Amino acid sequence: MAQTTLMDFDAALELFEPVIGLEVHVELNTRTKMFSTAPNVFGSDPNTNLAPVCLGLPGSLPVLNEQAVRYSISLGLALGCEIAERSGFARKNYFYPDMGKNYQISQYDDPIAHDGSVEIELASGRVVHVPIERAHMEEDAGKLNHVGGSTGRIQGAEYSLVDYNRAGVPLVEIVTRPIFGGEGDTPEIAAAYVSTIRDIVVALGISDARMERGNIRCDANVSLRRRVPAGGPAQPLGTRTETKNVNSLRSVERAVRHEIQRQAAILEGGGSIVQETRHWHEDTGETSPGRPKSDADDYRYFPEPDLAPLTPSRELVEELRAELPEHPTLRRRRLRADWGFTALEFQDVVNSGLLGAVEETVAAGVPSQTARKWWTGEIARIANERSAVSSDLITPAQLASVVALVDEGTLNDKLARQVIQGIIDGEGTAQEIVAARGLAIVSDDGALIEAVDAALAQQPDVLAKIRDGKVQAAGAIIGAVMKAMRGQADAARVRELVLQRAAG
Repeated sequence: MAQTTLMDFDAALELFEPVIGLEVHVELNTRTKMFSTAPNVFGSDPNTNLAPVCLGLPGSLPVLNEQAVRYSISLGLALGCEIAERSGFARKNYFYPDMGKNYQISQYDDPIAHDGSVEIELASGRVVHVPIERAHMEEDAGKLNHVGGSTGRIQGAEYSLVDYNRAGVPLVEIVTRPIFGGEGDTPEIAAAYVSTIRDIVVALGISDARMERGNIRCDANVSLRRRVPAGGPAQPLGTRTETKNVNSLRSVERAVRHEIQRQAAILEGGGSIVQETRHWHEDTGETSPGRPKSDADDYRYFPEPDLAPLTPSRELVEELRAELPEHPTLRRRRLRADWGFTALEFQDVVNSGLLGAVEETVAAGVPSQTARKWWTGEIARIANERSAVSSDLITPAQLASVVALVDEGTLNDKLARQVIQGIIDGEGTAQEIVAARGLAIVSDDGALIEAVDAALAQQPDVLAKIRDGKVQAAGAIIGAVMKAMRGQADAARVRELVLQRAAG
């Protein structure tokens, strides 16, 4: 792929106003699929979670999943939307190699939820209200597995295999109106919005919200319009591109920033923007062309003849409204105030998807800063090494049990890291691992004094410096003692003993 020409981001903002629109697809965690009894389970062998409807077999008819409807209404309410008294389904037609019936059942001009707004808060404290045009129900497509090539993408692949397991999984697509006024914060606004949507669906309990699994996917629309002198005529919106299926918060921010820089370079060079879909490449940090972007007419929407209109009762809507959890923005403000985190510390937790894990750990009795340290430090490091999700490796209760052993003096941080590793490797509880590995801190002063005396005897020059008042030289002795004790000593107590023995 040829290197893309980019304009400096700040220079692009001086010339153009960025305008974005975001489409977020949320897979619902219902037991079965949207229109069939096929199981809705992630990670099964290819083409095993199937029913005739998923494959579009002749004579098979869709039946709407009631739980998916309830979840969709709850999500619409959480987005501040109005819930339609009557909505319907339509067939969206184009060639789907991963949809057996070659069309998708979606909602076109009759979405279940419409006209809402979501409040997000940036790291700077800036509050942005993102306007929601609609949230509509549809079914997911299957998945193409591209074989050959180096990236697993269609580019360079030798052939593709179709897995229909995901075909028919319930989806809600949330579509924003154009978002103006983001200026230099525009990339962060995009990521913060997706993060807020993730928090909302997790709080509602309607989605597993695992972006790396595709439970939440973002299509980012970006366009630029040229700035004019004050008082000049407003310019029309520029041609937009749609970067498809971006599946991490960091990638959402990077993809939007890249498109602003790419489009600015093209426009300033006298070129024009093609209305198209684009693919995001995490390895290179660039987008590449996909297909020309279709308009609604190209999909030949027409009413789904096999499904009746949906008319949820007002009683059901009010019942679900009464069950809504605390809004994520309000929750974040409350937690940050309760925990006393700096903006950077709190944003690090949020961006890592660890807000819930830290919250549960604090609820288990662990100080907030301690919980943050372990989750964003050692546990995140192990998760990164294993390409895993931190919260899948260890539970908040298990981490709290390790911290309790540190607090009571049984472990220091170095030994605690070994215990955490043991828990992740399935060796048992914290207490069992300490006993099995013999990791408890040596609290016997006799053993510590013996090690201190040996280290002082081996380094008489350091002993002389300590006796001359150069207390910082004690670090060399402390290090030698900690090594001799295999890290199973309290460094503060060792320091006390070193100074005492040197003085004596």
